[in-house]
Amino acid sequence: MTQHSTRKALIIGAGIGGLAAASALRRVGVEVQIFERAPELRPGTTAVSLMANAILALRTLDIDIAPGLVKRGEIFDELKFLTKRGRPIRAIPFRELADRLGASNYAVHRADLQQTLLDALGDDQVIELNAAATGFASGDDGVEVTFEDGRKASGDILIGADGFNSAIRRQIADADEPRPGNYLCWLATVPFSHPRMTKGYAAHYWGRGQRFGLADIGHGRAYWWGTKNIPAWVSGSPRLGKEKIAGLFAGWADEVREAIRVTPEETIVSITAQDRPFLERWGTGRMSLLGDAAHPMLVSLGQGAALAIEDAVILAEHLKEATDLSSALRGYEDQRRPRTEGLVAAARALSETEQLEGPVSARMRDLYFRFAPMSKFTSQNEAVLTWPPLG
Repeated sequence: MTQHSTRKALIIGAGIGGLAAASALRRVGVEVQIFERAPELRPGTTAVSLMANAILALRTLDIDIAPGLVKRGEIFDELKFLTKRGRPIRAIPFRELADRLGASNYAVHRADLQQTLLDALGDDQVIELNAAATGFASGDDGVEVTFEDGRKASGDILIGADGFNSAIRRQIADADEPRPGNYLCWLATVPFSHPRMTKGYAAHYWGRGQRFGLADIGHGRAYWWGTKNIPAWVSGSPRLGKEKIAGLFAGWADEVREAIRVTPEETIVSITAQDRPFLERWGTGRMSLLGDAAHPMLVSLGQGAALAIEDAVILAEHLKEATDLSSALRGYEDQRRPRTEGLVAAARALSETEQLEGPVSARMRDLYFRFAPMSKFTSQNEAVLTWPPLG
């Protein structure tokens, strides 16, 4: 490993992508400083799927987060697709592919994933809180970031990992408006048990213009989310009380209704599904973007967290022995764009299929997923989960 002790990366955002980038860059000899706008590290109350490709990517830098995920989260070996009343449509197995690849897929609370990444980083002293970035300047010999309170920070490179509403992205993407997914989404984690929710349970329930997800995230907890189509002209995140959310899922499977029933109303997060048009230019000079700041996506593929971690690994590989840092960042972007653009588009296409509302189109969707050759789903999953990527 070539060490360049004078190189310093400023990372904006202490989420999944920012923490992964810090760990990866440290492994190749880059000093890091993370700036987080929040007054404390609060990863939210929801959960994520972290897929095998993220685990495998980090291992190329001798970073193994699997033990932490085993301790804190739950492995899922298959994903069930069910009707709204819980009747089987299809089960997609992951165990055989996971065994062949050498890494499992996990459902994990965001706080637990954050702690696992903090353990990998090994030093939370590099995180500066209450630091809301407002802009940057990039020159031939470095970058300078300005913060809301007037502070400034200087480094050799700047990585914008500050999520969907990235202040760093805003400076290079101008009036870059979100692209609506045309549905509302409610999310929650809750202590939960039910006869149908066995260890490692992961299921998607499909209705017409509605979905529900339910997953075991370990330690007696479940993560659930529900969706409902809304007209394209609706903006913001209209908030519904728990009683109305429960009403939308009346008549669904017992475990769906029970998960909503036992969830405290104040813990339910309400969002409007959205991504952004794919950004062809991620950076300029000594600055680049990573994760949701670069390529936000709808959640249907469950790949948002994994792609941010992949970004971090490829970023580190390009900077490992780089003498021209600007060129190294452009190389990172050029390598990542094809895969991320393809998966952003695939997530939107799958989301549109899953949210079909017409009685005929929804029925055709269910029939396709029930009877399509398993080899088709296996090859699609293999293409996404293999690291390094196939082809």
